[in-house]
Amino acid sequence: MPGANLTRTEAEERATVISAPIHYTVGLDLTRGPKQFVSETTITFGAQTGSNTFLDLIADEVSAVLVNGESVNPEYCVADHRIALHDLQERNTVTVKALCRYSNTGEGLHRSVDPSDGNVYLYTQFEVPDARRVYAVFDQPDLKAIFDFSVQAPESWIVTSNMPVAHRELLDGIMTADGTLGGRPAETARRWVFETTPKMSSYLTAICAGPYAEWHTEYANEDGRTVPMAMYCRQALRDAFAKDVDYLFDITKKGFAFYAKTWGVPYPYAKYDQIYVPEYNAGAMENIGMVTIRDSYVFESKVTDALAERRVVTVLHELAHMWFGDYVTMKWWNDLWLNESFAEFMSTLCTAEATEWTDSWATFTSGEKSWALNQDQLSTTHPIVAPINDLHDTEVNFDGITYAKGASVLKQLVAYVGRQQFFTGINHYLDAHAYGNATLADLLGELESASGRDLKAWSKQWLEQAGINTIRTEVEENPDGIIASLTLKQSAPAEHPILRAHSLAIGCYDVDETGAVVRTDRVELDVDGESTSVDALVGKRRPAFILVNDDDLTYTKLRFDDRSLAFAAENLYRFSDALARAVIWLSFWDMTRDGGYPARDFVDLSLAMLSTEHESTTFRYALGTLNTTVMHYVASADRERTMQHTAQELWKLANAAESGSDEQLQLVMAYLSYGQEGDEEFARDAQGLLDGSVTLEGLEIDNNLRWVIIRALARTNLIDDAGIDRELAKRDTTENREFAYAAKASRATGEAKSWAWDQALHHEELTNSQLEAVIAGFASARESLAQPYVARYYEAVDWIWEHRSFHMAESLIGGLYPIHADPKALVEAGQRWIAAHTEADRALRHLISANLETSQRTLMVRAYNEAL
Repeated sequence: MPGANLTRTEAEERATVISAPIHYTVGLDLTRGPKQFVSETTITFGAQTGSNTFLDLIADEVSAVLVNGESVNPEYCVADHRIALHDLQERNTVTVKALCRYSNTGEGLHRSVDPSDGNVYLYTQFEVPDARRVYAVFDQPDLKAIFDFSVQAPESWIVTSNMPVAHRELLDGIMTADGTLGGRPAETARRWVFETTPKMSSYLTAICAGPYAEWHTEYANEDGRTVPMAMYCRQALRDAFAKDVDYLFDITKKGFAFYAKTWGVPYPYAKYDQIYVPEYNAGAMENIGMVTIRDSYVFESKVTDALAERRVVTVLHELAHMWFGDYVTMKWWNDLWLNESFAEFMSTLCTAEATEWTDSWATFTSGEKSWALNQDQLSTTHPIVAPINDLHDTEVNFDGITYAKGASVLKQLVAYVGRQQFFTGINHYLDAHAYGNATLADLLGELESASGRDLKAWSKQWLEQAGINTIRTEVEENPDGIIASLTLKQSAPAEHPILRAHSLAIGCYDVDETGAVVRTDRVELDVDGESTSVDALVGKRRPAFILVNDDDLTYTKLRFDDRSLAFAAENLYRFSDALARAVIWLSFWDMTRDGGYPARDFVDLSLAMLSTEHESTTFRYALGTLNTTVMHYVASADRERTMQHTAQELWKLANAAESGSDEQLQLVMAYLSYGQEGDEEFARDAQGLLDGSVTLEGLEIDNNLRWVIIRALARTNLIDDAGIDRELAKRDTTENREFAYAAKASRATGEAKSWAWDQALHHEELTNSQLEAVIAGFASARESLAQPYVARYYEAVDWIWEHRSFHMAESLIGGLYPIHADPKALVEAGQRWIAAHTEADRALRHLISANLETSQRTLMVRAYNEAL
């Protein structure tokens, strides 16, 4: 499988040929114009004498290849995005000069033009491996090297990389090409030369360039060094970001201190930059010493507390990667979880214990863990330590299993071995593999030594087997209300029939004198096998509610005993502890989507819960699951009535919410998603919010909320394309262009959906963010508008996979799936495609299967509710 993909076998073979030390000198010329840049790379490395291997490079043109002093004709050595190297010596020097292309998809070196001021911003994104889009490289994580970067760019720009600037020089007589600065006059060029990096993986190298706004401070590192810190964003966002910079510096410093104390390893690198960049195709990226973060985290408008907290978790997640993933890196992508699960677990722990977001574990349960439970019940699930045969396998594994299930299982591991022993083992692991690569076996060895527990069986259960268990509570009580027996019954799905060992807690909850539901007792125990008796609670008075997995210590589905289930359904909103509410709510949602709890009851439970819930992420996800239930799971005959009822109740809740509160904002945005064409009451509310004739005390119609309203009007055909264009003309910014694309694609007409479909598939000048906005608007098509796209979707899939990069193909195949079409038709079409594509790439079948199984679940759950 040659070319842009890379198999594990090829990587292993190349690693046996290439030997350290490996050194790259990379020079980039960013002054040529808006389409291409010059890349010149010199690599020195060891090799087996007489051996053959290859470099990775995706370029428009390779103009020169020099191997050990001899010129090689690119026509003979360049093919399939690779440069063949033959008859290598014990030590080798290879120079490659190429013309590479800026991307507009967030892959490689992305180029973004801000329409509000014409400024150009560049940044790199190299994970999984896209360093090869910028320079010639052995692009795999275990061939670590040291790097020397230099960049030629316009004099007025700022250029940053992984290391501090060694020196800068003006290039007399060298001017930038017309167009480099968005059509502005040419200017003198400058060269930035950066200090040599420590040994690192190529996917963690990075360059950012452009007229970024900047802020600086420093941190007194635990090893006695002073670490320079900086933050950057687009000039158009300078004023908004300035309000938050000190706060984000403070959060980052708290992270430095927490991680150094917890792991016993101070921050290891020379500096720490955080650059908020436009049109990012991920949340953030852990480039060594220079993290890139999507600039939707720069808040110009009011945002939910859930998003504000998510920004904190993201900042701390990327900081954790400086140790997990950067300082110690997985050998191959099958151990991606060593990066992502640890960063997810540690960022949540740090957020909960070192910042004001003390309910962060409730956030994790409602947000991240619900993501994991969803993906772990698909046929495409995989072990946390996943089998990765090639790069495409890796790309589809940046998922809820690798991130959220892995983090949840690490929380279970801490409960299993003890917190002090766990972090002692982590300290030894980081020290033993500093600046190197490691595997699962390396980690387990250190944890076993620190804890004295054999973790091989634990690993086989939790890390090397897919699927999720269910723990059901069975209670027998005496006539006087005393517990006679309490048994936990564990089961496993047929396709993943493994019963795991769990270290968990059971909480007993009752109503106190204030009417709140509070915990009155708690026991910890190990659960193993099919049946476990909880003797510690036998002989005690039966509480109103028994919560297995109190404090969410393990990863499992829960099924409550009948009395507990009935009590929680009536009283969930009265539980005082945010984490307990999140665990219980997630179980109700899981039962609903499994066809084990009536959709109409879940709607009522959710609306009651929203009347009092204040944990923002739980609130946000409750709104999301409520929407899924109403739109997909309720009985077909009840759907329109339920939609109308839910919308009315959300509007009532919004009007009753505290002035200016987070709940008020979330409820208004949720209400606006329920609009239907011809609903005069909705039209009056939505248009009134926009023109000011309808007001809610404390609710500001700022830029982002204004565009939420415009999109709601578009979905109900209360605004046309010309009206959307007029709104955009009032303030034409990067963000508002994306909002406008989404609004146009949201219009409930066949013409609008056809336009959106064509734009998504064939307008390749759209940035990745604009494409995602078009896709999101198209996806709002209700059944009659979505139905014609069932056949068109499956006709387009193969073309998408062949003609688009993986990231863009993933966005298109996931987002253009006409989810609101008749699920029976979607299932039949999906099954036909799967049957006809037995030889398709595993990653492509993975994407199609996930969509298919979503529709199969809809059919199953809808049938359950229609039978009630």
